[in-house]
Amino acid sequence: MQNKMDLTFSAQSQNESFARVTVGAFIAQLDPTMDEMTEIKTVVSEAVTNAIIHGYNNQPDGMVFIHVTLENGTIELTIRDEGMGIDDIDEAKQPLFTTKPELERSGMGFTIMENFMDELQVVSEPMIGTTVYLKKTLTNSKAMCN
Repeated sequence: MQNKMDLTFSAQSQNESFARVTVGAFIAQLDPTMDEMTEIKTVVSEAVTNAIIHGYNNQPDGMVFIHVTLENGTIELTIRDEGMGIDDIDEAKQPLFTTKPELERSGMGFTIMENFMDELQVVSEPMIGTTVYLKKTLTNSKAMCN
């Protein structure tokens, strides 16, 4: 059975924890392991933070869009902004690369997403926005039965 959720909120840093907790509460129905839950919440934090800081340059008038689909123990996340976009996705995905070194950003967001998820795809167009697609199949056998 498939279940879906959509979430839209202002691009304000205090909403990052809201997104993280909301997605976590939604995926809890699949009974993920503690590690899986932590990893998914972490990738949501990374993607949302990227949208706020890099996509919208910390301008709170932008919106962040999250879509989550749960089906047969698989979680598909789409996190999208309509911000500045990414000029060079390959460069942006390199460990330690950041366009905001003055904010002491580690440049590990995409690396973390790649390591914690089964699939990562980034689609971006300058001045149009960025969409991050993430997919993870849970190892928990109970999740496979839903």
